[in-house]
Amino acid sequence: MFSSRARLALPLTTRTAVLTLAGFAGLTGLTGLTACGDADAGGSSGRTRVVASFYPVAWLASRIGGGEVSVQTLTSPGAEPHDLELTARQVADVERSGLAVYVKGLQPAVDDAVAKHAGSRSLDAASVVTTLPPPAGGEDEEGHGHAAAHDPHIWLDPARMAAIATALGDRLAAADAGHAAGYRERAKSLAGELTALDREFQDGLKGCARTTIVTAHAAFGYLAERYGLKQVPIAGVDPANEPSPKRLAELTGRIRSAGATTVFTETLVSPKVAQALAREAGVRTAVLDPVEGVEKGSRDDYITIMRGNLRTLRPALECS
Repeated sequence: MFSSRARLALPLTTRTAVLTLAGFAGLTGLTGLTACGDADAGGSSGRTRVVASFYPVAWLASRIGGGEVSVQTLTSPGAEPHDLELTARQVADVERSGLAVYVKGLQPAVDDAVAKHAGSRSLDAASVVTTLPPPAGGEDEEGHGHAAAHDPHIWLDPARMAAIATALGDRLAAADAGHAAGYRERAKSLAGELTALDREFQDGLKGCARTTIVTAHAAFGYLAERYGLKQVPIAGVDPANEPSPKRLAELTGRIRSAGATTVFTETLVSPKVAQALAREAGVRTAVLDPVEGVEKGSRDDYITIMRGNLRTLRPALECS
């Protein structure tokens, strides 16, 4: 699974390293964020190192860490995170970390690296919230199951993200006691922003004529559960798995019977299958972003993307 290249001898930081194994995808403009493989992401700068494997937790770490952290990431901007493979250098970063924060079940290579090289020096973000079971039919038509024992897309519920922010603030405070007050204060502030975002969704999705959302893959289970919606995914947990013609015919019938107006495409996955389904069912398409990554150069962040999702959902569901 990992590269056979010899691990690079990177300098050890004198501060506790923090590994946020969860996404870089476009953290442009966030304080202390560095690119993949940055050897100085916590060395000579004197800041606590944060290494992230995909965007949502990297965003949390940057916001909570502030100027006391330097965020290094594993998933490149604009890349789809589910099938991330780690290089030998990235595995070395995991091994040298003081704290690994990740979403177990999302990226098997990360799970393996954390289990082998981080152990108790880790925080599984999914362990601090109530998780949902894998989506029904989560094993795709080709028979490839997903590694998760639960639905890993926890970040699509702002309320759960608020809980993760609080937990991450506590773990950063424990890892770097000298700046504990700052970590906890920023975590509290960010949790408040996320709680306010949750209220926006609660208010914005009241009184909707429709509740079915047809999505490109089964990423929106937590959003659906939180706001009283029903997710009908084209693909399972992994968006790379394409449905069979039989599955597409079944979906066409479900769209028509539910009176759905829209098939939702995504930003990091080809929209061709979703567009073909929409044409067959006679409905339109719109982009619903699973916030798994942000394109390089984008000025959006988790909150602005989620607000965009709310603006997309309201007309599609004919909300008052």
